[in-house]
Amino acid sequence: MLKTLLCGTALLALTAGAAHAQVSNNVIKIGVMNDRSGIYADLAGEGSAIAARLAAEEFGGKIAGAPIEIVVADHQNKADIAANTAREWIDAGNVDVIADVPNSAAALAVQGITKDKKRIFLMSGPGSTDLSGKSCSPYGFQWTYDNYAMAAGTARALVEQGKKNWYFITADYAFGHSLEDETSKMVKQLDGKVAGNVRHPLGNADFSSYLLQAQASKADVIGLANAGGDATNAVKQASEFGITQSGQSLAGLLLFISDIHALGLQASQGLLLTTGFYWDTDEQTREWTKKFEAKAGRKPTMVQAGVYSAVRHYLKAVEAVGSDDPDKVAAKMRETPVADMFTKNGKIAANGRMFHDMYLAQVKTPGESKAPWDYYKIVKTIPAEQAFLDPAKSGCALVK
Repeated sequence: MLKTLLCGTALLALTAGAAHAQVSNNVIKIGVMNDRSGIYADLAGEGSAIAARLAAEEFGGKIAGAPIEIVVADHQNKADIAANTAREWIDAGNVDVIADVPNSAAALAVQGITKDKKRIFLMSGPGSTDLSGKSCSPYGFQWTYDNYAMAAGTARALVEQGKKNWYFITADYAFGHSLEDETSKMVKQLDGKVAGNVRHPLGNADFSSYLLQAQASKADVIGLANAGGDATNAVKQASEFGITQSGQSLAGLLLFISDIHALGLQASQGLLLTTGFYWDTDEQTREWTKKFEAKAGRKPTMVQAGVYSAVRHYLKAVEAVGSDDPDKVAAKMRETPVADMFTKNGKIAANGRMFHDMYLAQVKTPGESKAPWDYYKIVKTIPAEQAFLDPAKSGCALVK
């Protein structure tokens, strides 16, 4: 009996040790990197870290006996800081996954590092189509939206209303250039034209000169190819100048619910926007939002909801393969459909783009809103195959 007991105990220890050994360094470490203090802090920031923690909590905080640890960092919207943080996290901190990273220049830098060092990169915040295009990675997953999806939603809707002449006010870095480019291509594809553009620095406070140039163009639509604090400043000042009252339309090409909350419905009412998530879509989104709001004190943006979905899908893959080996996990993630409160029918293409339905929404008037954060009317659902670029046309070498 003693021999049997000892053998059984030894076997149990070996089995537990083997299961534990499949997770590198006996911990699953996820780094949430974003802007925690600047113009993108509201749309990502601590809310994205909260979303990642909510995903980890669904697994009891551990997989195969290995604890799930969430670490955070502020890249300050600088590509060099993002790159240095990624290297330090991977080389010294044993970080297995990097998540979020709004700011396309920062994300492109991190994509290169995670590709070289074979680490999973879960992108919820950045919009550049290069991340699942010419700069794609076998370990990179672009989750929530991209600039093509924004153009396919908002720009298409406005051009189809007959507003075919566009002028752009663009953030002068990788994200803004990409958003303007994708929107311009969509406008021209639909027989519209681009009257011109002007570019502004990231984190700009005064948009008066840019708005006056756009107003003088007599374009039907002034397209704001920016986001976060830049977008809210531009919309607020356009309202003060009476631009929409004079007959021109304003298109916020990347607006988040946090932006609408900051602007207020008086300034933002009637705006069309494209989003990958709205908290009040169904019972499942409302239930998850209650958990998020209890910790964050506000409703989630689509970026924050996307972080939850991406981290949850990653952890499901680790659990399924019994390992955090990046090649095995990436393969499992691609072959497994995404089904959660964020999307019911998500699929991951070879280039890392997660295909899911998007929504065209219109901001409610103050009279239509019944409660705080009751801001959107969903105009229509944009099917995934219309919302995102065909992977075969993305320029990603992983697509055969």
